[in-house]
Amino acid sequence: MSISTEGTPVPLDKIVAYLDQLLETSATPDYPNALNGLQLANRGFVTKVAAAVDFSTKAIDSAIRENANLLIVHHGMFWAGLKPLTGNTYSHIRCLLDADIAVYSSHLPLDRHSRLGNNVLLAKQLGLTPSQPFARFSEISIGVQGISDIPTSILVDRARAFSHANGGSAIAAGLTDDSRQTRRWAICTGAGASAETLAEATHNGVDTLIVGEGAHWTAVDASERGIAIIYLGHYASETLGVYALADDLSREFHLENVKIVSPTGL
Repeated sequence: MSISTEGTPVPLDKIVAYLDQLLETSATPDYPNALNGLQLANRGFVTKVAAAVDFSTKAIDSAIRENANLLIVHHGMFWAGLKPLTGNTYSHIRCLLDADIAVYSSHLPLDRHSRLGNNVLLAKQLGLTPSQPFARFSEISIGVQGISDIPTSILVDRARAFSHANGGSAIAAGLTDDSRQTRRWAICTGAGASAETLAEATHNGVDTLIVGEGAHWTAVDASERGIAIIYLGHYASETLGVYALADDLSREFHLENVKIVSPTGL
């Protein structure tokens, strides 16, 4: 799906400055390999934006095919760490440079954004209204939480429908029978099930935790804590933010955008 608008080329540095300010890129802590912000420049102008969850060969090929010259991603070019510029890494760089495509990545800044973030948009998709932050990381919170009065089974059904529509296959672990109500929920997209989020959920009285993925032991631990946990799939849980960011750029700069769909199955 794309948004088509007629417009003139926009300076890349103008778009980067806008994104950095909007997402509070420099002020948001993250994992070192995230390297948020502009990861690769082009010759200086943008006429079309492509958006993808992951930086990959398919994302690059799709951006080239769509004649986009800015690729925005959630998981960026350096996620796997330092690599020599050989093999696929060399091919990626060469293709991007030959096609004059810049790459901008936003990980935790996009996860936590109050309007365009993965967590707040996922809550909206599931019919939930956030009232507090959740999932503390360094001095920030990544996720959201809130109160509700909804059968857990209905929330699971909504989660499964959303996940399926976005290339995933949601799994609900324990404590989701028809008689159970979800009264306090929390969301942390991506790899959101961890010792830290489970402890925080317990401290806050959360009874239902919604995440992208987590290790096997997190399902056991959640059940022990009396928490129902719903795994949406990492990819599915993080489709919303980067697509919303592309739409925001289209509105702000009158640029066409295209959404690249490439589920990982995880």
